[in-house]
Amino acid sequence: MRPALLQTVLDREFESTESGHHTPVMLWGPPGVGKSQMIAQVAERHGVPVIDIRLSQMEPSDLRGIPFRNGDTVEWAPPAMLPDAKRHGPRGVLFLDEITSAPPSVSAAAYQLILDRKLGAYEVPEGWAIFAAGNRQGDRGVTYTMPAPLANRFSHYEVEVHLDDWVHWAYNNGIDDRLIGFLRFRPDLLFDFDPAHNPVAFPSPRSWEFAHNALQKFQDHPEVFLGALQACVGPAAGVELKAFIDNLDQMPDLDAILRGEKVPTPKEVDLQYAVASALVGRAIRARGTPEAQEVYGRILDYAGSFRQREMGVMLVSDMHRAIGEELFEVPQFAQWADKIADVMLYT
Repeated sequence: MRPALLQTVLDREFESTESGHHTPVMLWGPPGVGKSQMIAQVAERHGVPVIDIRLSQMEPSDLRGIPFRNGDTVEWAPPAMLPDAKRHGPRGVLFLDEITSAPPSVSAAAYQLILDRKLGAYEVPEGWAIFAAGNRQGDRGVTYTMPAPLANRFSHYEVEVHLDDWVHWAYNNGIDDRLIGFLRFRPDLLFDFDPAHNPVAFPSPRSWEFAHNALQKFQDHPEVFLGALQACVGPAAGVELKAFIDNLDQMPDLDAILRGEKVPTPKEVDLQYAVASALVGRAIRARGTPEAQEVYGRILDYAGSFRQREMGVMLVSDMHRAIGEELFEVPQFAQWADKIADVMLYT
């Protein structure tokens, strides 16, 4: 399932703790596709804490707690890391990460916690959702087959890599426009992992965020710039990204476009993707300023000038996802929509 839809699932599952209809959720997917980040985003949207428990690093007693004598009986002291309404709050997310990397003895200790929301006398507070994530066996990570009793305690979703969803996230999180343009140009490189070769660095949503950081740190150091990019996304993708960035000196003058001057669209496809992504970035930075409507209008005018109308549709679709329905209030939007009436907007 694509990330945008999974976010809806996770939000509804969190909210369902109040009605008693919550079902623990298991997210499956290869490394680097953003499983952990999706869980963190759910908690952030709802303003609640996340308790991240890495089961792969635990012993069974770490979950069960330790025994202590109370008179003639032995009781168990639950670990302080488990959710407690007084310490952590009445609502939150209990996230069992790397659950498929946990030894069977540890996953067996988690059975009761996941389904019954109990461990001996301990109970998970009612307002806490239980989510888990792990890699598939074919992903070359340290994984164990999930036992059927444990698997049957979850609803299961596989995380797909979806470029539009990543682009939406990238614009909202300030990822470099050049990276977004490159991945629009080379969408197959958003995630390129071959477990048969077990690469050390490879393209993934997580490693492209690393590449963004490398751009900010090393673009003024040409002697190490290529190596820094390759260290993040692998040798081949790093070379392609650097070549793409090196070619951007031929990109049209963005300031001239935003002044309303007649600027021809590039003939080269890679530059078309680059200018489209850069203009969406300009629209985001203009949001909330007095000149926002003017900036949006100039970008819409330019979007209608692409020889391939699908390129303009992509630009406007990304801009709409980034700035919302205020785009529809710009007079040029109706004019642009008339020009591409027979072209479907990306969803």
